[in-house]
Amino acid sequence: MSNSRIAFIGAGNMAASLIGGLRAQGLDASFIRASCPRPEKRAQIRADQGIHTFADNADAIEGTDVVVLAVKPQVIKSVCAALRPHLLPQQLVVSVAAGITCASLAGWLGDRPVVRCMPNTPAVMRQGVSGLYANAFVSARQRSDAEQLLSAVGLAVWLEEERQLDAVTAVSGSGPAYFFLLIEAMTRAGEQLGLTRETAAQLTLHTAIGAAHMALGSDVDVCELRRRVTSPGGTTEAAIKSFQAGGFEALVERALTAAALRSAELAQQLGA
Repeated sequence: MSNSRIAFIGAGNMAASLIGGLRAQGLDASFIRASCPRPEKRAQIRADQGIHTFADNADAIEGTDVVVLAVKPQVIKSVCAALRPHLLPQQLVVSVAAGITCASLAGWLGDRPVVRCMPNTPAVMRQGVSGLYANAFVSARQRSDAEQLLSAVGLAVWLEEERQLDAVTAVSGSGPAYFFLLIEAMTRAGEQLGLTRETAAQLTLHTAIGAAHMALGSDVDVCELRRRVTSPGGTTEAAIKSFQAGGFEALVERALTAAALRSAELAQQLGA
């Protein structure tokens, strides 16, 4: 994005993460702007990243190529209504507001290039993953800009259909909480088996990290990795059989389906 000027509407955690990622990749601070109504937030991000900040959204987007909507979904309608008279036809709008559809954005902003993104919270550590969907007005250059923007905080994956963002929300958007829940449960079980909480937590966390690295670095499917560490009649098999007897796979499927359905419901409510 070395030749693209970018404005962030909102200066919360996600905006700060994206700005930090862009700066770490070498984008000059002069190419980045951010707006926020809270003076302390503007001062903080200005001090941290050396970028220009504005109290007024219209001032922030002037002369920029990309406008990132990084505000809460509950206020995005009013933010878009105020921005609409000031946006130019060629400016790309990137929305990281969960549940706000392209149809809703078009209703508030008019027909224009829009990329919807669903990042997740590990983006604050630049270990995130984001699903991206572009509407029909987005050019190849703008797709590249959007991909580079989200890649600054992790993996960016393009989707062919907008409705797939509900599945992305269920799998990766909400996904960190599922792993936190498993970590909680394994740590608690370790304590009940006689370990101290600190030891149980360390063992659980580092096992999670190691398993993720193995899966990422392997050229075989995770099902095969699981099979390789599950010796017949061994301790791992005993645990796996217990998981499966409790309906583990079906429970995971029901949980992710519930998250996807709720994502679609929220999109209807927030986009009204």
